[in-house]
Amino acid sequence: MNNREADAYTISPELPAMFDGMKMAAVATVLYIIVRCLNLKSPTAPPDLTYQDTPLSRFLLKSCPQLTKEYIPPLLWGKSGHLQTALYGKLGRVSSPNPSGVRMYLPMVDGATATFDLFEPMGNHQTGADITMVICPGIGNHSEKHYIRTFVDYAQKDGYRCAVLNHLGALPNIELTSPRMFTYGCTWEFSSMVGYIKRTYPQTQLIVVGFSLGGNIVCKFLGENMVNQERVLCCVSICQGYSALRAQETFLQWDQFRRFYNFLMADNMKKIILSHRHSLFGGSSGKTIDADLSRLYTATSLMQIDDNIMRKFHGHSSLKEYYEKESCVHYIHNVRVPLLLVNSADDPLVHDSLLAIPRTLAAKKSNVVFALTLHGGHLGFFEGAVLFPQPLTWMDKVIVGYANAMCQWEKQKPPCQSTDLSTKSSCTTEKA
Repeated sequence: MNNREADAYTISPELPAMFDGMKMAAVATVLYIIVRCLNLKSPTAPPDLTYQDTPLSRFLLKSCPQLTKEYIPPLLWGKSGHLQTALYGKLGRVSSPNPSGVRMYLPMVDGATATFDLFEPMGNHQTGADITMVICPGIGNHSEKHYIRTFVDYAQKDGYRCAVLNHLGALPNIELTSPRMFTYGCTWEFSSMVGYIKRTYPQTQLIVVGFSLGGNIVCKFLGENMVNQERVLCCVSICQGYSALRAQETFLQWDQFRRFYNFLMADNMKKIILSHRHSLFGGSSGKTIDADLSRLYTATSLMQIDDNIMRKFHGHSSLKEYYEKESCVHYIHNVRVPLLLVNSADDPLVHDSLLAIPRTLAAKKSNVVFALTLHGGHLGFFEGAVLFPQPLTWMDKVIVGYANAMCQWEKQKPPCQSTDLSTKSSCTTEKA
């Protein structure tokens, strides 16, 4: 072998070092992407609170520790709003109980049939009072969803009766009895459920709870008519967007993959609508049905479905009118009972610009507290140490903690200071 052949088989001593450097660079790149995607460098902190300094707010912050202590999500993935949202969307909750309830059917004046599930408390409430939580789930959800079952079981054990609305058309085994299903802000079914609870339990007081779209419905319901606030101790809204008109533009944007989430939710709405096609479109002419279904099949966003299908259930002439009339932003300022509004800063569905609505409201109205967590995603709020989350979420705990604090406040104060708007008594003072 001559020298030239020997040189051909000689490996430069710099090559192994170069390969090792490339490996290290690749590993560093992957780690950087993981750290960025999982948001591992983000700190944990207590919720950012906006409120007015009043005796009630001071009492609430003292009595509900979840509002003042830091929320600690699972270390490895809990700081990613996308993973929190995905885990909620796919699993609902880690370990879901099966609370035992009774399904109730309420006929509506337009021929629709509202349904809700009623769960009795598992023990006495700590105040000794009869308290019912009236609960409105998120879009297309119902009492059988894991996050609802987990929350109901927790509330029952704390002495609360729970009534959970099943959105019209959401339950796959319940047929529609009229050509109408749930919409973004229709309060008819929720109002019917609340009315039933008030008639059946004349001594009970109500705590109103809404998740996501349900938060919009309950706040709109309370603000539509002052009578709706009678016997209501307080209201809690979790992860709602407040204004559909303002939100529609953000749902077409790709930041935080919001356009992708829009597509997924639109696909789910398609499935719900198509499962009830005969009830919803049976009374229309063949050409109208074909046109509506054609537009439905090709829709890739919630806005297209709302414009072509949903707004027509209530006779709105345009998508803008539909969103204006069905958003709680035009009613929420009429709510006088204590109101806790909760959102997460990393919620991929609720754009940061929408959070100016609850922040401004809480700064102006003494009955409102706005709590913004750094993490939690959309209806996630999982807690845990490193990898595995706990069965109960921060969201479950803060709702029950706030409710307990409000019940204690109501018990210890004079009747004339009651937050229950149906209380008519007045206080008198005696001169010393």
